[in-house]
Amino acid sequence: MNARVAVIGAGIGGLTSAALLAARGCDVTVLEKEAWVGGKARRVPVDGAEIDGGPTVFTYRAVFDEVFAACGSRLEDHVTVTKAEVLARHAWDDGPTLDLFADREASVASVGAFAGAEAARGYRAFAEEAARIFNVLEEPFLRGDKASTPLPMMWRIGPARLPEMLAMRPFDGLWNALGEHFADPRLRQLFGRYATYCGSSPFAAPATLMLIAHVEAMGVWLIEGGIHALASALATLAERQGARVRTGAGVAEVLTANGRASGVRLASGEVIPADIVICNGDPSALATGRFGESARRAVPAIPRAKRSLSALVWYVHTRTEGFDLTHHNVFFSRDYAAEFREIAAGQTPSEPTVYVCAVDRGARPGDPGPPPGTRERLQIIVNAPADGDVHEYSPEERDRCTQAMTATLRRCGLRLEDPPEHRLMTPQDWEGLFPATGGALYGRASHGWAASFQRQGPRTRLPGLYCAGGATHPAAGVPMAALSGQLAARVIGKDLASMRTSRPAVTAGGMSTRSATTGSTG
Repeated sequence: MNARVAVIGAGIGGLTSAALLAARGCDVTVLEKEAWVGGKARRVPVDGAEIDGGPTVFTYRAVFDEVFAACGSRLEDHVTVTKAEVLARHAWDDGPTLDLFADREASVASVGAFAGAEAARGYRAFAEEAARIFNVLEEPFLRGDKASTPLPMMWRIGPARLPEMLAMRPFDGLWNALGEHFADPRLRQLFGRYATYCGSSPFAAPATLMLIAHVEAMGVWLIEGGIHALASALATLAERQGARVRTGAGVAEVLTANGRASGVRLASGEVIPADIVICNGDPSALATGRFGESARRAVPAIPRAKRSLSALVWYVHTRTEGFDLTHHNVFFSRDYAAEFREIAAGQTPSEPTVYVCAVDRGARPGDPGPPPGTRERLQIIVNAPADGDVHEYSPEERDRCTQAMTATLRRCGLRLEDPPEHRLMTPQDWEGLFPATGGALYGRASHGWAASFQRQGPRTRLPGLYCAGGATHPAAGVPMAALSGQLAARVIGKDLASMRTSRPAVTAGGMSTRSATTGSTG
C-alpha cells in the first residue's frame, strides 16, 4: 500500500493511525497546528514546573502493546511504565478514605472495611457484572467496525449469546443499576463517577458503562513523563516507519477532486496532496465548516445538547498538607445529583467533586511522596458544562470556581497554599484549543442506549476522508482514541484494497497502478 495520507492533528488517534499506515507502506504526513504532539496530552508550565496538561489515567495497555508490535517495536522500549498498586484514593468529608487496588481481593477487603460485609459482597457482584459486559462488547463493539444501529453488532455477537447481549443492560440507567449493588450512597457515587470518564452524567448514562470500571480494574499504569510522553513515543514510532510529523502546521481546508478528498491546504497556503485524509479532531470541527464546505457535508453536526462534559482544569505547583495523596485521588461532593443538575443547567457546580492527580507521587501503599515542605505538581479537574463558545468566564467567575474547588478539598482534609501557584483552563479556553466543541472534551455524551451508535465512525460521507480520535467511535479516553486509530487504519486498508481491485489501470509493462480517481489531487 503506497497511498499518500494526510493526518490532521497529532493526537493519540491520529498518531496511532499514522504509525500503522506508515508501517504498511503508506506515505504519511501528520499536520499539527500546535507546537506539540499529543493534542490534549501536553505539558503546561507553571511556576517553573511542567505539569501534565491532559489525560492522566493510562489503562487497557494491551491496545498500545499491539500498536507498537505492529510497528516492530515495544512500548517499554520508548517509555518507562509502572503498574499502579493503588488505582485511586476516594474521600468524602474529613473522614475515612477508600482505596481501590489492582488486586481485586484487596479492593473487596477495602470496600468491606469502609462500608461493611454487605458492601463487599455488592462490590464483588458489581465487578463480575462489569467484567461480563466488557467481555461481551470488547471484540464486536470496542474493537469492531462502527455501526449506526446495534443490529450488526448483535449479529457479530451471535444469537447463541442472546442472554449475554441482554446482560449488557443498554436500556437500564447506570445510577439505578448501581443501586442494585450498593446501598451505601458513597459507593454508588464512586462507581457512578466512571460515566464522567467519557464525559457523561451518571444520572443519564446507560448501565453498560459499568464496563469502564473493569477496564480500570484490569490495570492502571503510570508513565514517566505522563501521557504526553506516550504521545511523543507514538510520534517517534510513526517517524521510524517513514511518516513525517509537522508541528505548527495548521490545516485550513480539506481539498476535493472528482468527488473525493484529494489533500489539504494549510493556513500558510501550502497544499499537501493526498489520496487519504484523516481528521484526528472533534467531528464538530468538520461539521461546522472549519475545514471547508465539502468537509462540512461529510459528517453530521453534534447538537449542543448532545455534547459531552467540559472541565475546569487547574495546573498547580503548591505545598500540600493534611490528606495523604496517592497518584489518583477523588474528593466527592455531598450532593452528587445537585452537582449534575447545575451542570445540565449550564452552571459550574457550586460544590464540585474534585479529581486530583498528584504528578510527583507514585501509586503504591506507603509511597512517601515529595519531601515535607516542598512544592509538588498537581492537575486538578472539576466537571463543567460545554459552553465555551457561548459563555465568557470572567476573572470573578474563575476565582469563584477556584474557591469552590479548594473548599471541597479542605472539607475532605487536603489543604493547598493560599493562593496556590496555578493556571486555570475553562471551557472557554478549551474551545480556543479545540474550536467548534464548546470545550466538550469527549465528543458526544453517552446518554441513552443509542448514543454509542451515534458517535462518528472512521468513514465519512466524503470518500477519502476519515475520522479518528477520542470524539469518534468507540469512545473517549486514551486507549479508546488509540482503538479509533487502529480502526481507521484497518478501514482505510480495506478501502484501498477494494479500490485497487475494482478499478485497475494497466501500464504497458503489465503492472497495476492506482486509478486516476484514487490518485487525483487538488
